Amino acid sequence: MNKLLLDIKKNKYLYLMILPIILYYIVFHYMPMVGVLMAFQEYSPVKGFFHSPWVGLKHFKEFFDSIYFGRLLRNTFLLSFYDLIFGFPIPIIFALLLNEIRLKFFKNAVSSVSCIPYFISLVVVAGIIRDFTSSNGVITQILHLLFGIEKTNLLGRPEFFRSIFVGSGIWQSFGFSSIIYTAALTSIDPQLYEAAMIDGAGRFQQIRYVTLPGIANTIIILLILRIGTLFAVGADKVLLLYNPMIYETADIIPTYVYRKGLLDASYGYSTAVGLFNSVINFLLLILANKLARKYSEISLF
Repeated sequence: MNKLLLDIKKNKYLYLMILPIILYYIVFHYMPMVGVLMAFQEYSPVKGFFHSPWVGLKHFKEFFDSIYFGRLLRNTFLLSFYDLIFGFPIPIIFALLLNEIRLKFFKNAVSSVSCIPYFISLVVVAGIIRDFTSSNGVITQILHLLFGIEKTNLLGRPEFFRSIFVGSGIWQSFGFSSIIYTAALTSIDPQLYEAAMIDGAGRFQQIRYVTLPGIANTIIILLILRIGTLFAVGADKVLLLYNPMIYETADIIPTYVYRKGLLDASYGYSTAVGLFNSVINFLLLILANKLARKYSEISLF
């Protein structure tokens, strides 16, 4: 304790700088964890956290026995899994392609333009998607010409929702997500490329044996973090795009929590569902980190 006080006295300005961050996490991350109690209570806003009736695991049992449990689990997993399979490699590939561009002005222009969709409001993006996938929308017209798909509202057909959701998500975020890989590429020693060229390595061989190993640590760390949020699909975009006609493929755990918690005022039940989702994500993070440490010796902790 004395050592800590001495260190605080010695580096008081550094501790003062991190104080707002510490307060932020205490107020917005740790204090709200008291709300987890609602998952085990028949919560009443009048009685509060500490006086609402205790019901134990009742809400969890109700959710597991619900007819929606399988659908919610499947939809949440598939949306996130497809985004992981198709969306995770694209920023890496894009960063590798940018790295091969020698004209600096063109390289910076392409990088900047690719980041623009990320900064567009999600409400605006959802509006664009709705217009493009309407019966007379651009995407609908293209699909009709190429594959003969009927000119209809694509967001009104359950079989198209996952493709629209994942595809639009990739378009919106691949440019911004590639920035961290582009930064990692700058740390690779240029002499490694020179040595590879002396040994007769072509462009693709340089990427395979120099570039990819050079950013492998970054890729693995981000992959672990991505797997740790496999069941944390953002509800905002789904809420803006879905409708009761496509609940079969579009309804996910976060949107179900929103309907039960805010619309039906089932606070305890919705908290239990949200807690279940968080526990699953936590276990996936631990598993992904353990596998990464075992097979690559790279891990978060």
